[in-house]
Amino acid sequence: MSKSRTKKTPVNQRKYVVPGIDDSLEFHPLKVAVLTVSDTRTPETDTSGALFATRLQEAGHHLAGRAIVPDEVDSIRKQVSAWVANPDVDVIVSTGGTGFTPRDVTPEAVGPLLRRVMDGFSVVFHQVSMDTIGVSTLQSRAFAGQADDTFIFCVPGSTGACRDAWDRILALEFDSRYRPCSIAGQVPRLRHLCA
Repeated sequence: MSKSRTKKTPVNQRKYVVPGIDDSLEFHPLKVAVLTVSDTRTPETDTSGALFATRLQEAGHHLAGRAIVPDEVDSIRKQVSAWVANPDVDVIVSTGGTGFTPRDVTPEAVGPLLRRVMDGFSVVFHQVSMDTIGVSTLQSRAFAGQADDTFIFCVPGSTGACRDAWDRILALEFDSRYRPCSIAGQVPRLRHLCA
């Protein structure tokens, strides 16, 4: 009995995709809603939500909604659920409520809504945070996942944490031109365009 063998390509001859933006591809904007979880912030004092709203629009995405809710499970879950049910929202970015104070309940509010957890986001967020706040990143419960077809990213409430998350992770991952892949390729309305 003869065994057929497949010829393997030597490692030094394999082609790899260099991570980054491929300017030859078309940019497809996402519809992003921004949620601030806070008992004290107002539209005038919400620097974290404002950072996300400004950055995502400057990048060419659409601000699909913006809200501030108190640190209460029911309030958070109600707003997130409404956006998940809205076909005009592809992604939700939440800021606040991811720490260890008694009022930090964003993971408890959003976690049960998720059908899939994006473990890698937490890992990458903590790696990025190590550069700016050191081991204090251990006190963050930043996480991400997918509820129905909507992606949800939950980060701490500090403006610095939001800046780290946007500038070093989300700006790239939300860009449909990012290779080897981006979240845009997983959004149902864009799958056929940028998978």
